[in-house]
Amino acid sequence: MADETATLAAFVADLKFDDIPLDVRERAKVLTLDFLGSAIRARRDAESTPSLLRMLEALALDAGGESTVFGDAKTWTPAVAALLNGALGHSLDFDDTHADSSLHPSAPVVPAAFAVGELVGASGREVLTAIVAGYEVCCRLGQALDPTSHYARGFHPTATAGTYGAAAAAAKLFGLSKQRIVAAFGVSGSQAAGSLQFLVNGAWNKRYQVGAAAMNGVIAATLARNDFVGAVEAVEGKHGLLVGYTDNAHPDKAIAGLGKIYETMKIGVKPYPSCRYTHAALDALIAMRREHNLTPDQIRRVEIGLHRNGITLTGDAATKRHPTSVVGGQFSMFFTGAVALDQGRFGWDDYDRLGDAAVDALADKFDVVQDEFLEIGRKHPFGARVRITTDEGVHERVHDDPSGEPNSFPDARAMAQKFLTLARPVLNGRADQLADAILSLERFDRVEKATQLGRQ
Repeated sequence: MADETATLAAFVADLKFDDIPLDVRERAKVLTLDFLGSAIRARRDAESTPSLLRMLEALALDAGGESTVFGDAKTWTPAVAALLNGALGHSLDFDDTHADSSLHPSAPVVPAAFAVGELVGASGREVLTAIVAGYEVCCRLGQALDPTSHYARGFHPTATAGTYGAAAAAAKLFGLSKQRIVAAFGVSGSQAAGSLQFLVNGAWNKRYQVGAAAMNGVIAATLARNDFVGAVEAVEGKHGLLVGYTDNAHPDKAIAGLGKIYETMKIGVKPYPSCRYTHAALDALIAMRREHNLTPDQIRRVEIGLHRNGITLTGDAATKRHPTSVVGGQFSMFFTGAVALDQGRFGWDDYDRLGDAAVDALADKFDVVQDEFLEIGRKHPFGARVRITTDEGVHERVHDDPSGEPNSFPDARAMAQKFLTLARPVLNGRADQLADAILSLERFDRVEKATQLGRQ
């Protein structure tokens, strides 16, 4: 390991809007809009939202502040806005993913950037620069942690590496020096937390810990801005992130090609509101249903082959075959696959089918297995093999990548439609205005002129 913390801090401090390639800037705007659609809809629909709001009220954290929570009528303090926007944006499990790090970059980074951007009166260009800086930091650290090893240790990379990404975005907007960003990363090392234990009972921890990562990044950068002495070598040090959180660190991945290769362009978006490890299989099931005119009564057995990470998160038959909660459904290959095969689609409103007898009966025909083919020579682990056995024969298909990855990134019309489908039920006509504002964010001299359109 060789000064990864300082190298990343220097990159964040030195990054300029005009240095970022145009395609990267454009992609950052689209990813930001995609994330906001999930946040806005979750403000109304996510079952965990009332608990979060009552907690803030009980602790008197709901008073004052001028920061936007998207889909909400009131304004909040910056740290609380980051918490809520991060938790809301991750609640539907419809937000973006970076395959190589197996994390959701926008969920911690975008809320931190908007919270601090509004606080300091930043321009849209400055906020976009901060978002790209945050994406690069968290995606690179997620790769350096090695997702398979990180998962095996029980950690959720969006919440761990995401804390550093949020701190990077916030620090950039504060205009911190390299040395002060190192301090912010030092504080982040004491905050980075996120457990996979939520998988056991469909708990709401996952969405909360991602919101906490956004909030903690804001706090870390604010402490550093006020001369707080943070630990050095928070990434590579004796007790740093790459030592304490993984058994298979790749520190070179944290800084390789930094400033030349933009991980932002490798972030994919979700066509389905569920764990990304289910998506290639869902694509295959929907395509095979259409191609072979399959109906549930024809199906005798369905075998889904996934990477071991997908098994860890979505494939345990004992706990995931018949989920009873939204989180359980989001992490069930059985439930999501059965719904998709039953009706030829899968969307947010389909969680109404939890406990549906027809879905449960079809899920009983599913087996989810670790597929060694998906472990060998693959750039990332999101592929799937699907085999459907019917009375007439066997149909099999392999999808190396789920739809929405960089090689099949949706066009602008499709991305706008996804956002509007989620946001219009909450914002009505203002959803269209917000979409236009985010997609032209660099034109705003003060970012709050755009973000205030996201208030209900």
